[in-house]
Amino acid sequence: MPDATTQKIILDCDPGHDDAVALLLAHGNPTIELLAVTTVVGNQTLPKVTRNALAVARIAGITGVPFAAGADRPLLREIEVAPEIHGESGLDGPMLPEPSFDLDERHAVDLIIDTVMAHEPGTVTIVPTAGLTNIALAVRKEPRIVERVKQVVLMGGGVHVGNWSPVAEFNIVIDPEAADIVFRAGWDVVMVGLDLTHQALATPEVAARIAAVGTGPAAFVGELLAFFGKAYEDAQGFDAPPVHDPCAVAYVIDPTIVRAVKMPIAIETTGTHTLGMTVADLRGPAPEDCRTSAAMELDHGRFWDLVVDALERIGETPDTGWSPRAAAEAVAESDADVAVVTQER
Repeated sequence: MPDATTQKIILDCDPGHDDAVALLLAHGNPTIELLAVTTVVGNQTLPKVTRNALAVARIAGITGVPFAAGADRPLLREIEVAPEIHGESGLDGPMLPEPSFDLDERHAVDLIIDTVMAHEPGTVTIVPTAGLTNIALAVRKEPRIVERVKQVVLMGGGVHVGNWSPVAEFNIVIDPEAADIVFRAGWDVVMVGLDLTHQALATPEVAARIAAVGTGPAAFVGELLAFFGKAYEDAQGFDAPPVHDPCAVAYVIDPTIVRAVKMPIAIETTGTHTLGMTVADLRGPAPEDCRTSAAMELDHGRFWDLVVDALERIGETPDTGWSPRAAAEAVAESDADVAVVTQER
């Protein structure tokens, strides 16, 4: 039963390997009350990331939380996805189970608005780990949510570094107009960007800790990280993959794990070479009315402690539809079917 210290969150995501870990962390941490999960086009198309979110929910045993699909394209721009990092499904690597429950009938934007308006002002944090299209649309449709939301803790952007261009991070650059709306809305925004998330490396030692949990959901995360690590090595030269999105959830759980610095941040929406850049004003000190902060330093050990603890608390779930053994048997069965077809030909 939630108490006064519980952090109520809406997770807006596009699973995505690191989104899946963020969802598991939010579900498994006892101080988080997960009010709703919404999906948006990003790492892959909306149908793919939505199916992925529902599959992760089944693996983790998440029930009683509404899931809703949102925007299937950016506000103004063409869809841009990331198959070189997340594969054609958006969650390549492990075999995914079929969803065990249906989506909420509402559009994600309406679910976000309804959820914020149904709770006391200052009690709901929005945690976007994807492009900001849904959040911008919610602000435009119901501006009153701005004064009611406790804060927006988003994974995206970067003060000193980009990944989709020399200066722009993927979640911001795929819908910079939406990001501009969110950053200028007038609520408190914490940007958990690449300066911070590139410190959240899933090293071999981290992978060993996760494997030692010994449950199906932990093994699922292990398979996620194996694919994600190879993709990041091939695409961006990382020895160990940076697991971005759970850093935003970790900040909500315990802000002391992160050093965040208040600074004005603007979104570049027109630059020829700087489109999607999160332009951080480091001249300081920040004005008294500054509502934006950037996360700069991560306590790596305590961050992974949270993830491992969440997996231990989730434990074995009764009907995940997935296990390492079941996945291996499915692969073997699939290979056998292919062999039979080949022989028949």
